[in-house]
Amino acid sequence: MGAKKTKGRKTSKYRSKGNDLAWHPAFLNAMKLELEEYEDVLQYISEYQLSSEPLRMDLLIIKKEKDVVIKKNIAAIFRKDNIVEYKSPSDYLSIKDFYKVCAYAYLYAAQEDNTDLHDITITFIESRHPRKLLSYLQNSLGHKVEETQSGVYTVSGGIVPIQIVNSKKLSRENNIWLKSLNSGIGSVDVWSIEEAAKRSRRKALVEGYLDVLARANRHIVMEAYTMGKRLPSWEEVVVETGLAARWMEEGRNSGRIEGKAEGRFEGKAETARTALAKGYTPELVHDITGLDMETIKTLQLQAETV
Repeated sequence: MGAKKTKGRKTSKYRSKGNDLAWHPAFLNAMKLELEEYEDVLQYISEYQLSSEPLRMDLLIIKKEKDVVIKKNIAAIFRKDNIVEYKSPSDYLSIKDFYKVCAYAYLYAAQEDNTDLHDITITFIESRHPRKLLSYLQNSLGHKVEETQSGVYTVSGGIVPIQIVNSKKLSRENNIWLKSLNSGIGSVDVWSIEEAAKRSRRKALVEGYLDVLARANRHIVMEAYTMGKRLPSWEEVVVETGLAARWMEEGRNSGRIEGKAEGRFEGKAETARTALAKGYTPELVHDITGLDMETIKTLQLQAETV
């Protein structure tokens, strides 16, 4: 097991095509949060490297206790070694991707001691419906494809158990973390995520997940809390998602810092100007920056006269 950990920790390929958001780390956190109740029996190896060449699985989940039954819908097929391929919201699951990951399974079985194909499962996760691939599997390869649960398609007819998960079709009740890992969430998702975050014991995972999600959905997160008039919760939310730190850093970078006290004020002032320009109320700007209302209204008047 130790050797696997060493081999699996390699240089990251986390940046997604056409997108500067690091979706894959958030996906890893989402998987751990989805399977939180099984944390003692699952080991996660991100980007497990299969050879000396840059050939890596997105995620390898090892079930450390063979007899434990995983009842979670997205992991019901799990055996000992479980290969997971994740497609970010800007990407899609192609036929070539399917063959590539199947090849991973064969290569993994060939090079790992005490492992054969009967120990392995494959899971593909994406946020759109893989209509072309499902049609190919059924009509060209003769596999049987069945939607066993909403958004979960099992593929039978091959040597290795395979499932394809359309995360958008998953339910908020069962899979809030994966379902919401997208750049187009709604205000209902924001509230559901907040409730799930409060229940989770894995605060570090939640924070990493929320940071990416909030950056991808910045406006809807703001809108949800503004329209919901839950201003007492806003400060906690922007801190946990990393938005407050980012805004303050942007303010500091924009301001002319000539001294610590003046620099802190100018940073907050720049943050306030940015928020006011986006249409936030002075009360909300006060909650974000901590500036007094008189200063905020002065900044607002200055902006209106420019």
